[in-house]
Amino acid sequence: MAEIIEFGRFFFQEEQILGNANHVNVIEYKGTSVDACTSRVKEAITKDEMRKEQRENNSLKSILLSNQFCSFFVFLFIIMGCNNNQTENDVAQSNQKNTIKIASAMHNVMRKGELAGKIQLDTISNQKGLYGIGPVEFLRGEILISDGKTYVSKMLTDSTMEVLEMPNAKAPFFVYANVTDWNEEKLPAEIQNLKQLEAFVEEKSLNLKTPFVFKLIGKAENTKIHIQNLPEGTKVSSPKEAHQGQVSYSLENENVELVGFFSTKHQGIFTHHDSFIHVHLINQARTKMGHLDEILVGDNELKIYFPK
Repeated sequence: MAEIIEFGRFFFQEEQILGNANHVNVIEYKGTSVDACTSRVKEAITKDEMRKEQRENNSLKSILLSNQFCSFFVFLFIIMGCNNNQTENDVAQSNQKNTIKIASAMHNVMRKGELAGKIQLDTISNQKGLYGIGPVEFLRGEILISDGKTYVSKMLTDSTMEVLEMPNAKAPFFVYANVTDWNEEKLPAEIQNLKQLEAFVEEKSLNLKTPFVFKLIGKAENTKIHIQNLPEGTKVSSPKEAHQGQVSYSLENENVELVGFFSTKHQGIFTHHDSFIHVHLINQARTKMGHLDEILVGDNELKIYFPK
């Protein structure tokens, strides 16, 4: 049968090429006249082509069925993906006003000596309810932003400083956030020092999205702050070198505002390696400001604020 099919294909191919049906009368194939086998050839070829067509149809059906299943699962995946993206976007939008933003990192300054400004603060587009802290570029002062106002403190002498509003200040690393709605509560009387304050804020973090900004307003019996004052041209490759020239100041029984940032995951980024908080202080008169090292609340009352 295979030989007949082979001949039949040859025959009809030749017939098509020559365009002469009469040449079948003079061709023999292995001793059999073409007239004698033409009908069998045609029948065999027809059956062969039908089987081939059936196989192709079955293959096509399988492919179509497979594609239908693939299309269904792709469609389902896309729908699920869209729903997930929508949920993530909704969450991001709902938390956007309290989202912490970070420029560079503390360890880049302390370990790598990257002292030049990485962010100019007046380039932050949203200044409404803006809070932030960090050092001045080249570690020549301290920066605090409170409700959109940027304050810079610089050392004058071992006992005096100047505090200026400086919107275009630059920082080698900086952490900031926008908050306009706060939850206010009285700081418990047993919270007296910085370590206790850190533990209290960490406890509150269980109900908040971390990291987050917080602030305190009120009077403190005693506080100690410092201002970075790195000698010009100094190279830095360690925290000890970074704190060269640092000057400390004490404040007693002053009304103050503290702006702090909390995180358990950003040590060496915007908190020191041994702490979960980084806090700057400014007095009510806006004449003293710096990085908070110590606090004694005493018998005074402080209000603490967490973002809603």
